[in-house]
Amino acid sequence: MTDRELLELAAKSAGIKCARWSNGFGGLVGNQDDRPIIWNPLTGDADAFRLAVRLRIDLGEGIDKEPCAWVSYSIGDKLKSINEHYGDDPYSATRRAIVRAAAEIGKSMEPS
Repeated sequence: MTDRELLELAAKSAGIKCARWSNGFGGLVGNQDDRPIIWNPLTGDADAFRLAVRLRIDLGEGIDKEPCAWVSYSIGDKLKSINEHYGDDPYSATRRAIVRAAAEIGKSMEPS
């Protein structure tokens, strides 16, 4: 899945209406709470944190052959988890794990 697809599904799960993708701004241009936004939780800590809080995504760290970000989330009555290896940037890995979880939640929602 591309970053754009991940972001579009994550936005859907968070109730963010996205008008278009902006290469210039490197994110989705949309509307949240009746205000225009440029949204990219893959690159922005604040966007990722708000997304995790809004969707009740739990954060942690673990070891899966190497250190990784670990998130858990619910879809219906099922608890699921995602790991993202830290590599050189644990912050980026954590943001990506949050967005991946949000995208899975977005995929599970009925089409809008």
